[in-house]
Amino acid sequence: MDYLYYPGCSLEGTAKEYDISCRALFEALEDRLTEIPDWTCCGATAAQCVDPFLSVVLPARNLALAEKTDTGLDVLVPCSACYLNLKKARQDLWENNALRAQVNQVLEEDGLAVNASVRVRHLLDVLTRDGAVDRVAQLSENRMKGLVIAPYYGCQCLRPYVEFDDPEQPRSMDALIRATGADVLAWDMGAVCCGASTATTKPQVGKELVGRILDQAKTAHAVVTVCPMCQMNLERFQSRSVPVVYLPQFLGLSLGMPAESLGCGMNLSDIRPVLSRVAP
Repeated sequence: MDYLYYPGCSLEGTAKEYDISCRALFEALEDRLTEIPDWTCCGATAAQCVDPFLSVVLPARNLALAEKTDTGLDVLVPCSACYLNLKKARQDLWENNALRAQVNQVLEEDGLAVNASVRVRHLLDVLTRDGAVDRVAQLSENRMKGLVIAPYYGCQCLRPYVEFDDPEQPRSMDALIRATGADVLAWDMGAVCCGASTATTKPQVGKELVGRILDQAKTAHAVVTVCPMCQMNLERFQSRSVPVVYLPQFLGLSLGMPAESLGCGMNLSDIRPVLSRVAP
């Protein structure tokens, strides 16, 4: 299948391995990602605090670029914060004609207009509902058998929009993990907040929140994530050595892809225990 791809800023910096592994995984699954040309920041979490209108215009510009590229393709977004911003803007613009007209006045200066017609989807939504589970099961040959994996979702890919999973008891990653031959850790911390950006402004709060999550994950061989902020927090506030990998990295390894092609040398946590289990 084909998708428009919005990587977002984090995937060009602190989460570069997420971008690398996403692109590599979809190529291995024979899906095509077309990066939205000239995409820009979606506003992250700061724009809403600075200027509510700006927080709509920034993602709206990227939606307009997506529509200009191909109105028939869904927009795939790996970063949970970017996903939430683009999805909220798309819904607000779709439901509010006056807002859309106001935004288009701004976009007109860039030769763009937004109709809010493209569908915005999180990476996890695409992987769980567009056939990847069966393809992973066929290609992985149970390569991850013997591993116990803790799926960690975080907040923003689940809330407030209930699209593809239960925001309180998410299970969408379970089928993907089991398709590799691995087992899923039975725990109740998959949707508990890691502290997000509060971990930067109030590090002690971040340490306490992350500590609770990692404490429950201590019997797992690794934690698998789908959010750059969650990944960073779980890696940087470790009192114990718990491997933390992005979902595309884990799935790519299960397909026998080289660790280097998945950016595995960039993870902050020590993921050698995982790599050693799948080394040829």
